[in-house]
Amino acid sequence: MKGLELAERFYALCRPRLMQAIPHIMAHAAAGLAGEGSECFGLDDEISQDHDFGAAFCLWLPKDLLEAHRDAIEAAFSTLPESCEGFGSRLLPDARAGRVGPVAREDFCRAFLGIPRAPETWREWLAIPEYQLAAFSNGKVFEDGDGAFTALRNAVRDFYPNDVLRKKIAARAMQTAQAGQYNLPRSLARGDAIAAMLACARFAESAMSLVFLVNRRYMPFYKHAGKLLPQLPVLGEELATLLKNLAAHPLRGEQDMDAAQSVEDFCGLVARRLVASGMSDVRKTWLWLHGPAIARTITDVELRATDLLKDILP
Repeated sequence: MKGLELAERFYALCRPRLMQAIPHIMAHAAAGLAGEGSECFGLDDEISQDHDFGAAFCLWLPKDLLEAHRDAIEAAFSTLPESCEGFGSRLLPDARAGRVGPVAREDFCRAFLGIPRAPETWREWLAIPEYQLAAFSNGKVFEDGDGAFTALRNAVRDFYPNDVLRKKIAARAMQTAQAGQYNLPRSLARGDAIAAMLACARFAESAMSLVFLVNRRYMPFYKHAGKLLPQLPVLGEELATLLKNLAAHPLRGEQDMDAAQSVEDFCGLVARRLVASGMSDVRKTWLWLHGPAIARTITDVELRATDLLKDILP
């Protein structure tokens, strides 16, 4: 049983009672499951069930409505079934862990976006880590009384504004080149296994982010990213295969330089993709050169002038 499927079945079981007890509140509520946790990405398994697993859903409400009617809402929740499909409910107040149950829309936004609404300026977009945007926009909304929460999520799910996307891809191309095309082979040539391992890890994370961005998807927290990577239609399967091979490949010294060549071959695929998409006009596979080329296409003068290697604001 997947957590998201369980949540939807449980909500269907609970909905009649909520509609009977608090219909005026449900008219402005959205029900679903989103946020932190592997179940919100559809990636949960038997191991995931050792904590924070059970029948539960979120009920997103305007903050003023939630505060004004909290007692009535909690009274309605106290009448809900204690289990579903053999799994106990997580909707008891001491079992929610801040992830399920009645939640103010503004608080949910602030928890993941840092602001009580969708980002609007490039500064606001760049202040939010990709994994937070992924957690905010994942999962599923089962029902939305007035459509306000869905509209809010759609504003984020529509992905980065064009200038912000280009800024992030430029930074990721350069970071991928720095770790994978430059530092990995040099570390291997020196026989520095620790530096090679770290360079490979930095390459993996920056390359994954780059591929997620090219596919117009937010990369989730690192422990989930690898599972979603093969599903991405553009370069996802290629990178997933490369990373699996690298994970099983010794990184001791010059005798393992074929690992660096595999990274170089993948970067060539990325370079050709950037050119084919019209994002870059550089005809070389050294991804470092593609960063400035992409940055030159950013229309906002101030954003274009920011540090090329940085794509997250402090």
